[in-house]
Amino acid sequence: MIRVLLAEDMHMIRAALTALLRLESDIEVAAEVTRGDEIVPAALKTRPDVAIVDIDLPVIDGITAAAELRGRLPSCRILVLTAMGQPGQVRRALGAGIEAFLIKDAPGHRLADAIRRTAAGLRVLDAELVASAMEYGESPLTPRETTVLREAARGASAEEIAARLHLSAGTVRNHLTGAITKTGARNKIDAIRIAEDAGWLL
Repeated sequence: MIRVLLAEDMHMIRAALTALLRLESDIEVAAEVTRGDEIVPAALKTRPDVAIVDIDLPVIDGITAAAELRGRLPSCRILVLTAMGQPGQVRRALGAGIEAFLIKDAPGHRLADAIRRTAAGLRVLDAELVASAMEYGESPLTPRETTVLREAARGASAEEIAARLHLSAGTVRNHLTGAITKTGARNKIDAIRIAEDAGWLL
């Protein structure tokens, strides 16, 4: 029997995944959590063979939680659920040593197969997804440009960013201009979109 921990914050999706897995005679859902910070405690308590982890979890994101779980419970394999529109996050997960990914809109029968392969220690990688993730490469932004762009993505003005980072507003604008240029963006909003899609602001 393969024991599974399911980490998904959307109730309907989690319920559907649980119902799907209950149809499999060799898979048991040992625990369900809705937040990233609940993954490690639940895993240490229930000792699953595979943790199915959504990337977009509240409190702690799925990749951070998965990396912590690898360190705390190495026997538990991790299968990350992701969307095709998140190549930067997939690249980040690959960098964290996670080797199993399943696209969220994959056919239902692929989930059980992916769990069995992950439990057996095999890699579960979608070639198109990995190629898309690798296409972006490393971030061209400096740490300061990244910080400034991240603050701008949260809606802060140049003056507010300057106050938070103890910089002048002119310096903040220079960093934003640098980020726009390096991302090949048309403007600040476009630079934020490109950087977020690539996973450079995580």
